[in-house]
Amino acid sequence: MNEREKIEELLTRSVAAIYPNKEELKKVLLSGKKLRIYNGIDPTATYVHLGHATNYLILKKFHELGHKIIILIGDFTAMIGDPSDKNAARKRLTKEEVLLNLKSFKNQIGKIIDFENKTNLIEFRFNADWLAKLTWEEGIELASHFTVQQIIERDIFQKRIKENKPLYLHEFFYPLMQGYDSVALEADLEIGGTDQTFNMLAGRILVKDYQNREKFVITTTLLEHPITKEKLMSKSLGTGIGLDENPTDMFGKVMAMADETIIQLYTDCTNISFKEVKNIQQELEKGSNPKDIKTRLAEEIVAMYHGKEKARQARENFEKTFSKGEFPENARVVETEKGVKLGDILVENKIVSSKTEFRRLVESGAISSASGKKIENPNILAEELQEEGRKLRIGKKSFVIINLH
Repeated sequence: MNEREKIEELLTRSVAAIYPNKEELKKVLLSGKKLRIYNGIDPTATYVHLGHATNYLILKKFHELGHKIIILIGDFTAMIGDPSDKNAARKRLTKEEVLLNLKSFKNQIGKIIDFENKTNLIEFRFNADWLAKLTWEEGIELASHFTVQQIIERDIFQKRIKENKPLYLHEFFYPLMQGYDSVALEADLEIGGTDQTFNMLAGRILVKDYQNREKFVITTTLLEHPITKEKLMSKSLGTGIGLDENPTDMFGKVMAMADETIIQLYTDCTNISFKEVKNIQQELEKGSNPKDIKTRLAEEIVAMYHGKEKARQARENFEKTFSKGEFPENARVVETEKGVKLGDILVENKIVSSKTEFRRLVESGAISSASGKKIENPNILAEELQEEGRKLRIGKKSFVIINLH
């Protein structure tokens, strides 16, 4: 692809919206101007899944075109917490905890973005460097750029008001502070998910008011089922696919995705060209076997994060396990002693989420030995499993070997 084609794909693929519009941003990019582009991350999180990766795949392409990339760590704004986090106030992190989380985060996104590039270094910034230094006078000046009507337009605030739930005054400062990040960074472009649209547009207002210039915003598409609109990447629902997962689990989880999601996963989660994705879509529409196309998808995704050889091994392991009914060679081994219940072993080793979940799996016949015999007693002890029965299949994707001392 030539540069014009690369820019066109960059402003189309996985993009939900561009502010003020696509044509203006395209014109700037074609002029050859190098932009300062950033994405903000939450330092309270260490888990990066394929849905998050969409932003970094786009940043990678901008980086390869020579633009300056900044990863902003919201260590100061995390003290408030994004108001969309409606369950509870967030724990205030120490500087050491932030740096530890950042290390884990960097290891994961470093599989996508080239942090070793010395000619175009990716910059890490912390917004406490400027937000913690704002005086009352500067804070009042910042607040004067917005009306209460503008702030409470935010959908989550409206929802809280309608449900008669508390809406704290300090939460109004979150979009103001995130918006001020754009001013401090002298940013030309911010990239983020659609859930951050309100905050990113606040930055457009402040850049215009403080610096009298344009700031562009790209919102990226959300990974969701095209029919049910359910999120595909939910850690709480157990459907998230983390970038740090082992190749076998990653491959299996991609294969477990609904066939209807194949094209969006190819689009948002791989480096396969957009033109080729369109060809794959046509293959599906003509009646090609979705399983074969999804197998290629799973191998492509695993190769991105673990290399081609690990991806090939994961595919072969999956085919042996699910097509031929064989027990995988690299099944997880769990050490235990006599007198311990199987349910406690699986919960303690985080193979199942809770004792309630274990009981549900037993009752539904979802736990069985390698020979196919189902576990029917939810209180069974480790030593009551026959030797062959200590190789367990749990649900559709988990395989465990109980090693009894």
